[in-house]
Amino acid sequence: MPDLVWDDVRDLFDPEAVGALPDVSVAGTSVTDWQAVFDLVRSSGWPWEYLEGGIAGRLPPAAEVLARPADADTVVLRVWPAPEVLMIFRPTSADEIAFDIDLRELQGQCGVDLLCAFLATVGRRLGKPVTMTAEGDSGSPVLGFVPASDGVVLLTETRLN
Repeated sequence: MPDLVWDDVRDLFDPEAVGALPDVSVAGTSVTDWQAVFDLVRSSGWPWEYLEGGIAGRLPPAAEVLARPADADTVVLRVWPAPEVLMIFRPTSADEIAFDIDLRELQGQCGVDLLCAFLATVGRRLGKPVTMTAEGDSGSPVLGFVPASDGVVLLTETRLN
């Protein structure tokens, strides 16, 4: 049985309603957590690309990436957990793991299932909640992986831990 059903979450996957690029994050993280994500990406079999200032290169240790000066070139880690579905991680702070998704790539039950699987994989690896809020909205998360339930749930009525 899927974590979420398309008919129940269709509005949360509407690019017009919540923005095409909702914000996904894991709060209360550390360099160790970022390294766990880097290791997950390397071992998952997902295609990925590390870009520093727009130039592709090797994926360095998280400590090295996060120790870069504030005025250094922008760093992104692009991950494709499925063909034509891109997650973009932006390692700018050890305190939060943030990444973007494009809801236009995640339509229908297959898209919901893929997002749920990805959030759960990251959340289980870190043992922490992974939340999604509407694009540019620092308010309440709308859905996310909750470790206590070991699944992705709607967060309008659910606690994270």
